[in-house]
Amino acid sequence: MRAIWKGAVSFGLVSIAVRLYSATEEKDIRFHQVHRDDGGRIRYKRVCSIDGEEVSYDDIAKGYDLGGGEMVILTDDDFADLPLTTSRAIEVLEFVPAEQVDPILYNKAYYLEPDKTAAKPYALLRDALTNTERVAIVKVALRQREQLATLRVREDVLVLNTMLWPDEIRAAKFDILDEDVSARPAELAMAGSLIESMAADFDPATYTDNYREALQEVIDAKVAGREVVQPEETEEAPAAAVDLMAALRASVERAKAARGETAPAKKTASAKKATAAAKHDDEVAGATPIKRTAAKKTTTAAKKAAPAKKATPAKARKSA
Repeated sequence: MRAIWKGAVSFGLVSIAVRLYSATEEKDIRFHQVHRDDGGRIRYKRVCSIDGEEVSYDDIAKGYDLGGGEMVILTDDDFADLPLTTSRAIEVLEFVPAEQVDPILYNKAYYLEPDKTAAKPYALLRDALTNTERVAIVKVALRQREQLATLRVREDVLVLNTMLWPDEIRAAKFDILDEDVSARPAELAMAGSLIESMAADFDPATYTDNYREALQEVIDAKVAGREVVQPEETEEAPAAAVDLMAALRASVERAKAARGETAPAKKTASAKKATAAAKHDDEVAGATPIKRTAAKKTTTAAKKAAPAKKATPAKARKSA
């Protein structure tokens, strides 16, 4: 890996010299735009929209559109005068509980490697964050832009996660959610049972990018000069409309079958709640439980039909 930034973590009066490395990389297969007939690369020229002349990089500046055809032009000197107090420092602002940082704020991750002379203060900050179960909120300037970020520990390495600013997060406003929509207790309990039946420990290594693997196979086949034959996929007919409770129940059974749970398992707490809630909902809706009285009536009738045994007199027993 190649370091993309060098600076220091400012931790109170302690300074920790570090180097920054990208912690992630995209594995997407990239393509060039080419001419279909001869495979020639498609090139783009930087052309001025006013005089039609091609412009070199040295003559390109940044423009801010004011609207109405007006443009404010900013040069490199304008950007150089901007105050960036954290240009070569990662300034720790405060330490907060990790669960208070909303994951939607996270943007990109970087590893921090200490210099040889900064190994001890690096380990000090790392272990202190681990023991207190907190993350550091910091400011850092990357690529001429000041960014908010967090410092946290991952596998004994300090990780810098750049974050979006709060005003960069869009508000979720959906009118349909303003309506009074709620699930019945039976449906909620059955959904809990479905979650329990699909519960597992997260292991990212078990998931693969099937699309990328198939695309790579197509490319390899093109290189080898062979044709790729994809199996035909049968389109499933649209499912008939079913009620939510039936769909949840079927989902639970399918999840159990996928895990190989063929034998009847002991009812979980959620399943018991779902059954009880469903029974309660049916009774509220007016469903009358069927009383099992048929067998009782049959037994009583049989007793009446059978001839009763006569008692033997005491004198008859003596004579005998």
